[in-house]
Formats: sequence, C-alpha cells, structure tokens
Amino acid sequence: MWPAQVQSSQSRIVSGWEAYPGQHPHQVNLRMVNGSGSVNGCGGSLVSRQWVLTAAHCTAGRITMVIRLGITNMTSPQHMMESNEWYNYPTFNDLTPTVVQTNDISLLKLPRRVEYTRLLQAIRIQSSADAHKEYQNEIMYASGHGRLWTKGASPEVLNWVYLRGVDQAFCRGTFPSVFNDNTICARWFNETSQSTCQGDSGGPLVHVNSEGVPILIGVTSFVAGGDFGCHSGFPAGFVRTGPFHSWYRRVTGLDFENLNEDDEEDDNVTEPPPESEEEEEEEDEEDPTTKPPAPESEEDTKEEEDIEEDSDDSSDSESDEGPSGSGIKKKVEVKVKVKVKVNKEIKIKKKAHIKKKHPSQARFFSALS
Repeated sequence: MWPAQVQSSQSRIVSGWEAYPGQHPHQVNLRMVNGSGSVNGCGGSLVSRQWVLTAAHCTAGRITMVIRLGITNMTSPQHMMESNEWYNYPTFNDLTPTVVQTNDISLLKLPRRVEYTRLLQAIRIQSSADAHKEYQNEIMYASGHGRLWTKGASPEVLNWVYLRGVDQAFCRGTFPSVFNDNTICARWFNETSQSTCQGDSGGPLVHVNSEGVPILIGVTSFVAGGDFGCHSGFPAGFVRTGPFHSWYRRVTGLDFENLNEDDEEDDNVTEPPPESEEEEEEEDEEDPTTKPPAPESEEDTKEEEDIEEDSDDSSDSESDEGPSGSGIKKKVEVKVKVKVKVNKEIKIKKKAHIKKKHPSQARFFSALS
C-alpha cells in the first residue's frame, strides 16, 4: 500500500457512539488558547489526581489551557479549571506543532488535586514491560469530542468508537515519515469509516487487559489527511504510553507503574504545605484532604468551611476552660494552630471553586461551555 498523506494536527471520533455518564471517567477535554487569542480543542486522559496525559502538539505554543474533567456533555463537566503548566517530551519541537512528529506526548499539571467520583477516575498507564507489545487485531477503543466526519461538526456529547490494532510493519509502511518504535496504529473495527478525527488529538486509546482493567496504551496523534480524510479506512496514529515511564517520573515525581495515591498527595501538593505537616497529620479528622470524596459544588464547599469554623470556635473554648496542666495546654495550643492552618487551607480551596473570589487560582469559563 502507498503511504497515506498525514493530517498535520487535531484528531475526532467517526462512526462511533455517544458515551453515557461515567463510561470514560478518565476523559479530559482541553481548550487551548494561543498568543493571538484563538482557541482549539483537544482531548486528554487523567492519569493521577493532578496530572493529565495529552499530545504535545496540543500544548506547544499555547499560553493557557482550559480543562474540563468528569465530562460527558461539554456543558456540564464536574470540574473546569485553568492551567499554564505542562511539559512536552524533550524531543518534540515546540516551534513546529502543526508538523506531525514522533514522541508527540505531553504532561499537563492541574492547579489542584481532584477527588475521584463515579464520573471522574484516573486510568492506568501501559507498563514499561508492555511498551512495545504487538496489538495486531486486538480490540481497543478511542474517545473524544472531535469531529463526527471529515470537516464536519464537533459534538457536545463525548463519542467513542471500537478500533482494531494494526501490526507495526503495516503502520510503518502507511506512515513511514512519522513512524518510530513508540508509534502504534489502529483502524476501523467493523466499518471502514470508524476512526479518530480533528479534535480528538491527545485523547485516549484504551485496551482492556486480561483482568478486565482498562489500560491507556496510546495518545491520539495523527490521522490520514489530504484526499483520504478521517473516514477513509486508513489507520490513525497514536503515541505509545509505555516507553516514557522514566520521563513521567522525572517530571511528576510519581512512579506510574506502582502508583500510590497517598504518596501522590504527600509529594505533589499544589498549595504550599503547612509549616508542620506532622502536627496536621495528628488531626486527620480535621483535615479536609483526608475526607471521603464529596460532590463538588459551592454549597458543599461552604458547608465544609462552616463545619471547620465551628470546630475552630470549640477549640478556642477548650483552651480557655480546660485544665491548667502544661501537657494538656500544649496539646490544645497545637490543635488550635493546626485548625487555623486547616481553616486557611479550606479558604484557599473555596477560592479555587469560585472565580470571583480568586480568579488566578482556577478560572471557570462559562463562555466555552
């Protein structure tokens, strides 16, 4: 087969299905803003409480990124926040993002950690042991808010499609100029028009392993372009996620092959840590970061703050009325200090949820809904 012309950037889902809420809880939608103010769309995958894996051509040359998480319908995400911190793989040339390149992969850091819910979950990254596994004829699926047809419209509702893995030799022959060992190709499952398309770039390619666990094996990178288009039947190209674990660890400090979410909370705190972490750990019941996930809403955040303020008042009463023993007095003083710090932390979190209170912490953009 002759080589297919490559579409330069922005891959969507063609001939797929609408997703139901919670079907792809790792799916992230990105709106990228460049220096001229123009906006483009991409996808991504939540891989931990504070990190998203996407394509480098989605982030290169951008000045900020609006992120929607816990999303099926574009108009009703669980979270919407803004970030300007991301790390493209070192070999990717940021000066030519519209030119298809190998190792088209990027790590995007969220301004704060998110709590997992039924609609929002991280997905496991392919292991380094499977980094170059052959997926020929294996069933996998891709998802995104990209176009439903070549040059067509993009949907509000998340779409997804089954694909089949393509052997490496066929992929190399189809896309010789942009293929390397870190590339994986997939094409239609049972209809030749099934594919990713413009707007799906950076999104997930998922394979369910023998244990029934969804594994992120690829990041959507490119599709056939020119006269071929997304619905041509040619494979789409993805960047394998398994070969980059040492880079992930250098950037994030996390071992994604043995990810411990508790370690992530300790080591990757967006807000400045309290002056005395040991004292705060002794008051686990007062620390909002250790509480079970709760529905994200302004009312919930307000109620949480009110509870902490009540607790703080009770601490003051205890210190005034309690016994005069020096040991008890020291314990009370420590408790008051910890609660004051926790109260400050909650106020910071509340500001992150309400744009008008602190727009620089995490901005909400209803205009892009």
